[in-house]
Amino acid sequence: YPNEIEEVVMMHEGVLEAAAIGVPHEASGEMVKIFVVVKDSTLGKSLDEKTLIQHCRENLTNYKVPKSVEFRDELPKTNVGKILRRELR
Repeated sequence: YPNEIEEVVMMHEGVLEAAAIGVPHEASGEMVKIFVVVKDSTLGKSLDEKTLIQHCRENLTNYKVPKSVEFRDELPKTNVGKILRRELR
């Protein structure tokens, strides 16, 4: 369901790009982490992890809500522009 999570994150006005992956977690086995590129610096200053997680809580089932957010300047992509999730791991 990473595509569904990414679509919800992208609905936020401050998000330019997003990628969701599963990362190891000691209690549940795996947790959702999202990588986010903000649209511009003015929106980026007001956009934080808490805001994005709350946005996801309002639009996703509880188990799909990301537990961690990492902000990046850019996401790794293939030559055709597809985000390389395996490199984010």
